[in-house]
Amino acid sequence: MKRENRRKIQLMFLSLLLVAILAACGGGAGTNTTTDNTATTTDNTATTTDNTAATTDTTATDTPMAFEPMSVAAENCDYGGKIKSIEAKDEYTVVFTLCKSDPAFLAKVAFVPFAIQPAEWIAQTGGTGEILEKPIGTGPYMVERWERGNQIVFKRFDGYWGTPAIAETVVLRWNTDGTARLVELQAGTADMVTNISPGDYNLVANNPNLNLIEVANPNVFYLAMTNTYAPYDDVNFRMAIAMGIDRKRIVDNFYPAGSEVAHSFTPCSIPNGCEGDPWYDFDPDAARELLAKVDIPAGKVFKIYYRDVFRGYLPEPGAVAVEIQTQLRNNLGIEAQVEVMESGQFIAESTAGNLDGFYLLGWGADYPHVTNFLDFHFGAANPQFGTPHPEIYELLLRASTMSDANESAPLYAEANNYIRSLVPMVPIAHGASAHAALVSLKNAYVPPFGSTQFSLLDPGKDTLVFVQNAEPISLYCADETDGESLRPCEQVLESLLRYKTDSGDTEPALATACTGNDDSTVWTCTLRQGVTFHDGSTFDANDVIASWAAGIDAANPYHVGNTGAFEYYTYLWDQLINPQE
Repeated sequence: MKRENRRKIQLMFLSLLLVAILAACGGGAGTNTTTDNTATTTDNTATTTDNTAATTDTTATDTPMAFEPMSVAAENCDYGGKIKSIEAKDEYTVVFTLCKSDPAFLAKVAFVPFAIQPAEWIAQTGGTGEILEKPIGTGPYMVERWERGNQIVFKRFDGYWGTPAIAETVVLRWNTDGTARLVELQAGTADMVTNISPGDYNLVANNPNLNLIEVANPNVFYLAMTNTYAPYDDVNFRMAIAMGIDRKRIVDNFYPAGSEVAHSFTPCSIPNGCEGDPWYDFDPDAARELLAKVDIPAGKVFKIYYRDVFRGYLPEPGAVAVEIQTQLRNNLGIEAQVEVMESGQFIAESTAGNLDGFYLLGWGADYPHVTNFLDFHFGAANPQFGTPHPEIYELLLRASTMSDANESAPLYAEANNYIRSLVPMVPIAHGASAHAALVSLKNAYVPPFGSTQFSLLDPGKDTLVFVQNAEPISLYCADETDGESLRPCEQVLESLLRYKTDSGDTEPALATACTGNDDSTVWTCTLRQGVTFHDGSTFDANDVIASWAAGIDAANPYHVGNTGAFEYYTYLWDQLINPQE
């Protein structure tokens, strides 16, 4: 839409919305006084101004209006987060000002939850509803339709700024059973499938028509507990569980070759991941001695929650849940029942700290830095394991500002040792995994970070069929953490930077460059010009501000999403601007 239309809509509703939004937000921090972010029907600002509903412009002229840059900012850095402000300096320049240095800044901004959508699309949907199923991005594919419970169909975006996608159409399907996915591949009804079951590795490797592709993504599977529920609030109980679970038995029986018993929460392949003492050895006698100190009601039956989704960090979730149930009974005399939950509900309830039992969850690396594992899970704002431990998160805050891995190593050693002694969870395995593809699929690969880009795959026909482990929860990935949701988002949406296909290094995407100052507290991103969104609108700096503001600013009217948690914004940037009481 022409910029003059944006401006007239803004002028029409500016005064009304300033009054309404300031009343709603109480005139708090993070206000934006110079914003203009509209297109087809609505205005959308980064924080507190110009947030209108759909209107009709009846006074348009052909006179272009000047670009009016948006911004989102905290009143000051006292709120505890890393983001002080994000400003559009002109149409193609965005400046991020941080409250403290962040050595992982570039790796973080390349991650798909920080991808960019049109400001007007965010405003039009209100950050909910249609945007959850039909993101509008700048990527090589666009969503044609999502048939809930069946498939998502993508069509090639012929206006893509980069190298065009090879296949005209991509069909993304899902199946929670690894063997069933392999059957589809063998039958030729799929071109590529995720996560081969451990028992099927040799079958794939020995089939001349199939290609076994090992996955190099670092990960961890852990048994979690929430310390706001008894007896998980007793460290003696949590430590008894840590010593009473035979983790090697789980890895030997349920994981493929190449998997490891976890030394610590973060895999050793991540710098500083293994600093500190190794996790407890299996010692059921010591575990029972600790349990004797814990007040457990007679006849109590515990719960073990999981979701039936095959993941690289947990290839056989149902079988592992039963194995842990058996070990609790045989090793510790604890009775527990296994409860499977729907995937979306499980993620929402577990990450909110609402599960009153054990639960099985894990993590695959988003970017190659220890902050991705530790800061996300053990930061001050994360309620997943119950009340966070200052002994851990205060060390992580200090370490996260250090660019020299050698300098920060002692802090990570101390933090890992506190995780070991406080036992918020029990790290069990770093899982090896593999995808598989037809030999006829050219360019088949799995990157160590991020997802396989469908646009690079050549099926030798018009339609590519890719089968993953589960149905996405939503496609508004600013508010998702589940890998089955992030994969389809990465085909449609782009961030300022992206990960290279063979490493965790970043390269230009929607930004041609992001350059930091001497202490890495100010980052200036120069945007790519001539980029078009799938809806035909033109990408500029205000789209960056609007996309980030919807996630980072808790007072933003479009900070709604699927769950409203916006967990990556919360944990990777330490805190949301304008945190709500």
